[in-house]
Amino acid sequence: MARIEVPMPQMGESIAEGTVSRWLKAIGDTVERDEPILEISTDKVDAEIPAPASGTLVVIEVEEGQTVEVGTVVAWIDTEGGAPSADGKKAEPAATVAEPEEGAVPARAAAPEAAPAPAAARETEPAAEPPREGPESAEERLRRRSTPVVRKIAEERGVDLSKVKGSGHAGRVTKQDILAHIEASGAGGPEPVEAAAPTAAAPAPEAAAARAPAAASAAAPSDLWKAFYGQVQHPEFGVREGDQVEPMDKIRRLTAEHMVLAKRIAPHVHSFIEIDFTRVDRIRKENKKRWEEQGARVSYTAFVAWACSRVLREFPRVNGTVSGNNLIYRGNVNVGIAVDLDPGLIVPVIRDADELSLVGIGKRIADLARRARERKLEPDEIQGATFSLTNPGVLGTLVGMPVIPKGTAAILGTGAIAKRPVVVEDPATGADAIAVRLRSIFSLGYDHRIVDGADAARFLARLREVLESFPEDA
Repeated sequence: MARIEVPMPQMGESIAEGTVSRWLKAIGDTVERDEPILEISTDKVDAEIPAPASGTLVVIEVEEGQTVEVGTVVAWIDTEGGAPSADGKKAEPAATVAEPEEGAVPARAAAPEAAPAPAAARETEPAAEPPREGPESAEERLRRRSTPVVRKIAEERGVDLSKVKGSGHAGRVTKQDILAHIEASGAGGPEPVEAAAPTAAAPAPEAAAARAPAAASAAAPSDLWKAFYGQVQHPEFGVREGDQVEPMDKIRRLTAEHMVLAKRIAPHVHSFIEIDFTRVDRIRKENKKRWEEQGARVSYTAFVAWACSRVLREFPRVNGTVSGNNLIYRGNVNVGIAVDLDPGLIVPVIRDADELSLVGIGKRIADLARRARERKLEPDEIQGATFSLTNPGVLGTLVGMPVIPKGTAAILGTGAIAKRPVVVEDPATGADAIAVRLRSIFSLGYDHRIVDGADAARFLARLREVLESFPEDA
């Protein structure tokens, strides 16, 4: 029989694990190439996973409800239509190893290993080992095939994975296993390469720079953050009489982890400005009927997103990020829009927002928000933001101080848009007068490693200028 593996796929650059939410096929079912065979739930996104080849589903390794790391084998497909195990339960992949012909040298990897691995796995697979005496067992293969993050940490700290006790399937070493092993051995946790091996000579800067791209591709950014800055561990508190305790769901757990990491890494600073929405409100009212005939609902958020996308072109630091000792100035303006799921939060992304019209941005926001609440977003629709926008003001909040999403340098929070008395200059007499204007307070949260206070002040001043003189034909 020729069997190939079905791995948990990499669904996005910051997604390191997935949960099998539902199997669409059962053991013994015939499947066609690209036919959906299971549903998975990742970081706030559900997706159907297609079969990598036609054949028969013969082994299911991960049951519904289980969460596993990216690259973990969740099932096996027999491309020659072989039968599953007689009892219909999981079968050990070792049963699929073909007996070597007499005189032949056994292959390092048996039939399941011959299948193409995911791109990330291929790039980080270690060099081939010398031929073994006899075929490799499933347990040995799974133990050797640790995740890219585990292999990277082991390489940097000089840890022999064969000496680490694994708690994963078939003794596979997980990230938690190797971190616990390092801590128990007195190393104090994973560190950057330069500080990892005190007994070895420090690598030359050129060598470290050459190795950086390979290290970056070896693991998802979220895993690298955890490896270098430590695992997120929430303190526990006593439960009192009358309290109700419930475990975090996946969305809340991931949100909590991301927020802790974001605050841990980026030094947050916030600046505020008040903006007059009187002109924007007039333009919106005058064009509302025409826009509705075009199938568009243009909210105040659409006006803000349009203005931000234009101003970000002028402030590359606000649209950038810090990467090690480098600054990255993003070539695209991708605006993330926070959507309230009640409970929960998700940030779909408007890609190349600076190339869209006001109506185009309005349509895009409405579409993303609707599909976000229906949990129908594609994985790449929540990836790649260069700047984010959140609107707590829609619920009446005067102003907020949002957390900067990881991998970006800034986030804008918009407060409630409400009528307020303000001092204005009478155009006829030049004297001061009290007038009622539609106003809102904006807050800009920014990473002080790349954005200075003066940069933020100039950005907010320019944003106010664009909104208060909003073009009629945007």
